[in-house]
Amino acid sequence: MPKVRGEYDFSYIDLFLNVGFGFIQRRVEFHQPFLAKVYPSVIQLKKYSINNIKNSVLFYGVKKVRKIGHSYDFDHIKQYAVGDDVRSINWKASSRRNELMINHYEDEKSQAVYCIIDKSRTMNMPFNGMSLLDYSVNATLVIASAALQHQDKAGLITFSDVLGNVLPAANSSIQLNRINESLYNQKHRKTEANYNLLYYSLRKLTRKRSLFFMFTNFESMPALNRQLDVLLSLAKNHVLVVILFKNTEVEDYYNAQIDSKAKMFEQAVAEKYLTEKHKIVKKLRSYGIRCIYTAPEGLTVNTLNEYIELKARGVI
Repeated sequence: MPKVRGEYDFSYIDLFLNVGFGFIQRRVEFHQPFLAKVYPSVIQLKKYSINNIKNSVLFYGVKKVRKIGHSYDFDHIKQYAVGDDVRSINWKASSRRNELMINHYEDEKSQAVYCIIDKSRTMNMPFNGMSLLDYSVNATLVIASAALQHQDKAGLITFSDVLGNVLPAANSSIQLNRINESLYNQKHRKTEANYNLLYYSLRKLTRKRSLFFMFTNFESMPALNRQLDVLLSLAKNHVLVVILFKNTEVEDYYNAQIDSKAKMFEQAVAEKYLTEKHKIVKKLRSYGIRCIYTAPEGLTVNTLNEYIELKARGVI
């Protein structure tokens, strides 16, 4: 049984065929290589289904938030009623009918939601038998499913030093299968991520305001500063959510009891590392970039919560 996402090669297959009510068994050998595709976990799709969120204890604390701003997706013209937004009064229609008429708007649909996965060397850190790339792949599948259930368009981009898979956002019935097909064989690369290449690719791919979930990881402030201009340029025209990962092993070591001077020094190094990570998150948020700082195990829940909140606030 394959236990790793990707392509699994069954070198030789032996079949045991039961005949005669199971009293006779025949062995048949197939000495031809058989390649099987091992897809990401789809069990989470039912667990985190939008239709089941209200009944799930994982989503206590997700509240319906008053929408900020004004939707401009026109629906129809109706009579003015007390409590309607006076900014939407249609004066031409009011003059023709000799009564106040108001434009009625509905929530915008079919907005583009892209999951951007960094496949560089920083995403190869292992936690509980899975790399950060594996956690990102599983979360991307859930976010894409949620976007399609909300009648939004789901898309996918992977990158490292070169551009990987690029799947334009769409809300067709087979889009989730396309995303799953693109995700199953994603592998990390031992190189640095090229954010400039990502920026120019996104400019060609997306013409309208979109929502970007960027799964990446910055381990130091200089690493962030090198890519900050690109992130600010993306956030200027789109809704950008940068997802960074907590190093839970360093946190556990920092919180552990110390019994020697050598461990005191190591604990001080761990404290410096954790402080640096918090400064990175704080700096991103100070520039108006939304940031999710999460443990790998809580990635899917926290990212899905962010998407639901953005939809409730009408930010996208």
